[in-house]
Amino acid sequence: MPSTTSFSSAEAVRREVAVRLREICRDAGFNGRELALRAGWHPSKSSRIINALTAPSDEDIRTWCRLCGAEEQTADLIAATRSADSMYVEWRRLQRGGLTRLQNSYLPLFERTEVFRVYSSSLVPGFLQSRDYATALLSAITRFHGTPDDVERAVEARLARSRIVREGGRRFALLMEESVLRHRIGDADAMRGQLAELSAATELPAVALGIIPAGAAREVWPLETFSVYDGERVEVETLTASLTVTRPREIAHYLDAFEKLSATAVYGDRARALIASARDALG
Repeated sequence: MPSTTSFSSAEAVRREVAVRLREICRDAGFNGRELALRAGWHPSKSSRIINALTAPSDEDIRTWCRLCGAEEQTADLIAATRSADSMYVEWRRLQRGGLTRLQNSYLPLFERTEVFRVYSSSLVPGFLQSRDYATALLSAITRFHGTPDDVERAVEARLARSRIVREGGRRFALLMEESVLRHRIGDADAMRGQLAELSAATELPAVALGIIPAGAAREVWPLETFSVYDGERVEVETLTASLTVTRPREIAHYLDAFEKLSATAVYGDRARALIASARDALG
């Protein structure tokens, strides 16, 4: 199963790529120097790549895999190398100019995505957040991270971005743990409004909203919140950073986890019953 520990830094990814290239070379039956000679490189080039001192280019990886008879690993290695510098970005860096810019930065990705898969273990997915819920949440984030207070504009940006749920042409598979319904964000009135919006969202034609009951037997334990965009990119949210995953092998793990989590969720009337129960508990 995926874990954020494997994405602790870009340097860790580069080392992993270097190890895999070294293993590919060994499996082919020759050392780095011999590979360099076959590729027409200076002998030090392969050594620096193997020891993670120099990041290989896309063409270096293609040549390496071709000479070693491991072409099937080319795409995965290239994706890993490309993502090394952008896969781990601290929230403080992303939010240093306030939250509005961060909200708007997702627009190009959202506009080109046709199928969204979102698993949330802690919060209502952004697509379905009410104004009061989003205001309370973004206010808390601003205070916690000490970022500039532009909450009002950031909320407007988030709500504007969320209109794509009702525009058509896209599909949204959204999963939440039942505990999300009972995590108090804002006051009781804000939560009542949010739960009402969630209940209404279960009937949106483009949305499949699943709630995983607290007592459900499962093969996959609760994970960090993650979003999959068209099966080509995964964004993982941790307390301190946003992680971007683009390697096909890693994405396949997240898709597998999402399918297993989906199998434990309830939908339709059963989901609305859980939402109503959480609303009743507010008094």
